[in-house]
Amino acid sequence: MNEYIDSTLLKSTSSSKDIEKLCNDAIKYGFATVCVNPCYVSYASKLLSNTNVKVCTVIGFPLGANTTKVKVLEAEDAINNGADELDMVINIGFLKDHNYDYVKREIDELRKIAKDKILKVIIETCYLTEEEIIKMTEICNETGVDFIKTSTGFGSRGASFDDIEIINKYKNDKLRVKASGGIRTKEDALKYIEFGVSRIGTSNAIGMMEE
Repeated sequence: MNEYIDSTLLKSTSSSKDIEKLCNDAIKYGFATVCVNPCYVSYASKLLSNTNVKVCTVIGFPLGANTTKVKVLEAEDAINNGADELDMVINIGFLKDHNYDYVKREIDELRKIAKDKILKVIIETCYLTEEEIIKMTEICNETGVDFIKTSTGFGSRGASFDDIEIINKYKNDKLRVKASGGIRTKEDALKYIEFGVSRIGTSNAIGMMEE
C-alpha cells in the first residue's frame, strides 16, 4: 500500500518542522510522494534528494479559479524548485458554464509546462454532476494527462466509490486515477486500490501504516 500513497500536508499552518517530519516519515515508509504547498517544494526537494520519494505540489489550489496565466507561472516555478508531480485544480465554474474549450485549453497549457513531470487534474467531484464527471474524464483522456484526481480535500466531501466507478467506465487505458479526500483508514485505502486506483492522497498516511 505504501507505494500508492501521496502523503499530504497542505494546511496553511504547516511549519518547516512539519514538512521535515512529513519527508522523514515518507522515507521511512517508502511513500510514492509527499504533497506540499508550493512554498515548501524547494525545502522538500532538498530533504528528499537521493531518495525514491518524489515531491508533489498543487497548482491553482484549492479553488481552481486562478487565471491560466497564473497557473502556468505557478507550475513553472514549482518545477524550477524541484517538483516532480503537479496536481492542478480545474476551473470548476467554467466547467459548469459548459466552457469546455477553456478547461481543456488550460489543461493543455499545464501539460506543455509539465513536460516529463507527472500531471494530475483535480476535478473536485463533490461539486460535479455525473455528466460533468464524465465530461472531465473525457477531457483528461483527450489531453493525455497522467492522472484524474477526485478531490482537493477542501470541498464539501472527498472521494467516493461512486465517483471512481463513473471515471473507470469512461477513462482510457492510459489515464490513471488518484482518490483523495476523506481517506483515513487502511481499509478504505485498500478498497480504493481494489477499485483500480493508482494513487491515494491522504493526510493520515502514518496512521494507515501503523494499522
